[in-house]
Amino acid sequence: MPTSVYPLNWNLEVFYPGGSASPELKQELQGISDDIARLNAELTAASGSEGVPGASGEQLDRWTESAQSIAARLGQTDSFVGCLLAANVHDKEAASLNGRIQSLEADYTIALTRFDDLMSRTPDSIWESWVQSSPVRFYLSERRQNAREKLRPELEAFAADLAVDGYHAWGNLYNTIVSRAKFKAKDKAGNEEILSAGQMFNRLTDADRGVRVEAFAEWEREWSEHAQLCADTINHIAGFRLKLYDKRGWGDVLKEPLKMNRMTQATLDAMWAAIEEGKKDLLRYFERKAKLLGVERLDWHDVTAPLGSSTTKISYDDACRQIEEQFARFDPKLAEFAAMALKEGWVEAEDRPGKRPGGFCASFPVKGQTRIFMTYSGTVDNVSTLAHELGHSYHSYVMEDLPPFSKQYAMNVAETASTFAEIIVAQSQLELAESKEEKIALLELKIQNAVAFFMNIHARLLFELSFYEERRSGEVSVKRLNELMEAAQRKAYGDAIGEAHPHFWAAKLHFFFTGTPFYNFPYTFGYLFSAGLYARAKEAGPGFAEQYVSLLRDTGSMSVEELALKHLGANLQQEDFWRSAVALTGDDIRQFLELTE
Repeated sequence: MPTSVYPLNWNLEVFYPGGSASPELKQELQGISDDIARLNAELTAASGSEGVPGASGEQLDRWTESAQSIAARLGQTDSFVGCLLAANVHDKEAASLNGRIQSLEADYTIALTRFDDLMSRTPDSIWESWVQSSPVRFYLSERRQNAREKLRPELEAFAADLAVDGYHAWGNLYNTIVSRAKFKAKDKAGNEEILSAGQMFNRLTDADRGVRVEAFAEWEREWSEHAQLCADTINHIAGFRLKLYDKRGWGDVLKEPLKMNRMTQATLDAMWAAIEEGKKDLLRYFERKAKLLGVERLDWHDVTAPLGSSTTKISYDDACRQIEEQFARFDPKLAEFAAMALKEGWVEAEDRPGKRPGGFCASFPVKGQTRIFMTYSGTVDNVSTLAHELGHSYHSYVMEDLPPFSKQYAMNVAETASTFAEIIVAQSQLELAESKEEKIALLELKIQNAVAFFMNIHARLLFELSFYEERRSGEVSVKRLNELMEAAQRKAYGDAIGEAHPHFWAAKLHFFFTGTPFYNFPYTFGYLFSAGLYARAKEAGPGFAEQYVSLLRDTGSMSVEELALKHLGANLQQEDFWRSAVALTGDDIRQFLELTE
């Protein structure tokens, strides 16, 4: 049997040989620690100089260069250890290294806080003269402005220091909880087996409803066993965050996530308003899908269940070839990049125990590479996930030659490239489909993406908004968290689902991220923004590929409103752009309803 040209496991040895025991990694971490200490000492000395307001242009140059070097190396070590933990949740040495990296990140944050203060104190005349020639002027100007809305630098530094064993430690605890989760299931021979969270999650989308029902019951049962620990964790993460916001004078919990995503509340409101208008089409789809599955209403595990020929298993090799072919129809350069990443061990796709659930793309900025994590089990959805993560990887690739601070794009535009890649694959597959059954299956996959971004993500946002509101008055119990989650799901899904998923808040890693608050609405932004991009690409033809790369390269250098205006001529604070993107899903649903009549 010929050897596959598409390895199932990633190659991490090119970064730090030896995994979590790597001497090179330990040496890198020590070097980062020394450089942070030097930068901190220099910034502290400058901050303490009486009668010296801010910094000179020469100092700003030196500190910027040092900060960018640290950022790249620290980001690479963080990605490396994160990859080790994802591939083996039982790697205790990696967990220990993760703690050390978070400590270094806190020290670096302290240094940046002092840098921010010195930038904010630098006279405007000196600042404007210097920043105009800086290749990272947008990022630094943004930090300078944000510094004026926070606590005094010594207090921000103190909070970052305390966060290591407080705020971030609670986030780390969740990883431990996931590693202890064991799910019971039966193999094809009827023998009981123990599955990891990642493996069990794939059972929730099995074509056999009996398998889904059993898997969902076990999924809820196991997460209920860990619910109290999860509740303690999420309560303390939110409590820390709220207390810090209060001290800064920030009354709105969305202030930080909106700032981090470089978008306005008006843009967020316009986007959700357009989505609410479009949900009526999704409710028609739900009714039809329930009929096709032979149930009165869809339960949670039915929402993402495959239909028709989508039950066909697709080998990993075939998935990789399909993605390359479909990327080539948009841009040969994108296809060439995907082929290189897939063949050179940039992807961890093996279906085995001990892996964490979900998928991600991690950046290794010093090496100029990325790594993709997922658990591939042969579903059409898995193919979509692989395309999605390759989109992330391509985004980093086209920005490789830019300074580290110019690569600091926000999460919402980060999701643009990934979702755009998904759309390319889905649309190409649909256009090439030969049978009615295949078209139905592919349309269903596209519509499922809309369900995820318009409803599932909306439920997460609604849950977090209500949870944070109640958390202001004290800790929220497991029972109440379940109630808030179910209420959010029923509202987001237009009360169209039967059995809900009350422990979703415990099962979803995104609620426990300490580095990124409200890890939800940026996904929806990215989905719709990429849908609008795809519509423009169809109108423009082959020439759009270069325009697309130019847009991606600008994602770290302007707000999303400026980005859309410059490259698309669109006003994101008005509903028109969002309505046109939502309408694409309506077209898919109408075609689906016709084919399944």
